[in-house]
Amino acid sequence: MNKNSENISGWKKFMKSITKAHELGTEEDIMLDHDYDGIKELDNVLPPWWLAGFYITIAISIFYYTQVFFNSEKYSQKEEFATEVAEGKAAIEAYKEANPQLFDDSNIVALTDEESIAKGKELFASKTCTACHLVDLGGSIGPNLTDNHWVLGGGVKNIYNTISKGGRPGKGMIAWESTISRDERILLASYIISMQGTAPATPKAAEGDIIWPAE
Repeated sequence: MNKNSENISGWKKFMKSITKAHELGTEEDIMLDHDYDGIKELDNVLPPWWLAGFYITIAISIFYYTQVFFNSEKYSQKEEFATEVAEGKAAIEAYKEANPQLFDDSNIVALTDEESIAKGKELFASKTCTACHLVDLGGSIGPNLTDNHWVLGGGVKNIYNTISKGGRPGKGMIAWESTISRDERILLASYIISMQGTAPATPKAAEGDIIWPAE
């Protein structure tokens, strides 16, 4: 035993009690006979704090096991999941009621400021709209978006709805509402409207019987 052990601080005594660490210089007392190329092994005990954590983990796992498999009347993961889903849906509905302007598409109006049109133009390119309608909106696989003939109706609400829900079943473009945000769809519709009457390089022949704006 180290002669100074009686004079160590309270903190060191506490650390020693929770680790059971042997003092330096006393290794010979716990040295094992194993010898691996000059490397010897000490017979240290597991620290009490580690053992406590280990036993607590076992106790918690037993409690969890009994709750899940033997106390299903009071606790059920399925019921807990269903409850949380219901609470989440209720929170969404409450948010919609508190912010109707964010979800009521009947209030959509075309944006005309330069910043919004610029953002719409950028989105038109980044969201691959140009693949079917070309950079100048003259039309390729998709229809010409610069004339006044529309398959599914012109105007910001109709264009927004077409972007959101997609084109004609089996023939038109896909629905983008799950991948493009509501605000971005409004920006796209506004940009398309701003391009009405422009002169694309190779405009596609007019398609659709809906004339907008009315002649």
